[in-house]
Amino acid sequence: MGPTVDLNCDMGEGYGRWTLGDDAAMLDIITSANVACGFHAGDPNIMVETARLAKEKGVSVGAHPGFNDLWGFGRRVIRGDTMAEIERMIAYQIGAMQACASIAGHKVTHVKAHGTLGNLTNEEPDFADALGRAIKGVDRSLVYVTMPGLATERAAETLGLATASEIFADRTYEDDGQLTSRKIAGSVLHDAAAAAARVVAMVRDGAITARSGRRIPAKIETICVHGDGAAAVEMARHVRAALEADGIALAPFRT
Repeated sequence: MGPTVDLNCDMGEGYGRWTLGDDAAMLDIITSANVACGFHAGDPNIMVETARLAKEKGVSVGAHPGFNDLWGFGRRVIRGDTMAEIERMIAYQIGAMQACASIAGHKVTHVKAHGTLGNLTNEEPDFADALGRAIKGVDRSLVYVTMPGLATERAAETLGLATASEIFADRTYEDDGQLTSRKIAGSVLHDAAAAAARVVAMVRDGAITARSGRRIPAKIETICVHGDGAAAVEMARHVRAALEADGIALAPFRT
């Protein structure tokens, strides 16, 4: 019997009458959804509806907090806040997602930071600790989605939080385990078949392959497929099909 992994996607990233990505189609493919909590995208109606549809399809849901940056989709660096303010900002979003999930008859199982906030939590211990404290302060049973060997993993261990170690299907890596900057050409992969084969190899090998070819040993428990590209659903279908064809089962890491 092969390993079991989770397939996750960031979603609910519309606002009002504006939508981004085909969330309904993606929810037929993935096993966990990271739902925007209203700061970088999302609103109460979208949050509730995404949680409702996820429950209907047997998909777990998590909070996907980001910087308060609707204009920049949470991808701008905001450093004016103290770490205590960052912690409260994240806690606020987790609580909002819990309320919306509850209305939909579902529950929040995990937390994964979005965009630039996510990058900073992986790079800088102060941000990783603030995220961990927010999770622990709201509900210490929530899973902290981390990246192998980076600041999030160390913060979760220090705080005694459960983790799910994540890799990205459509992004390249540097030798230090960080994602390649989106400013660098080729950092986002668009060939669905090639990306799927790469994911299977990493899961089987128990290691991330960096752009240089360096292998970085990693525990791989969840795989992110982004939902906001024109070919996002096709990418997710290829990744899921390739995993299943290789005998790798798919299931939520927390239900």
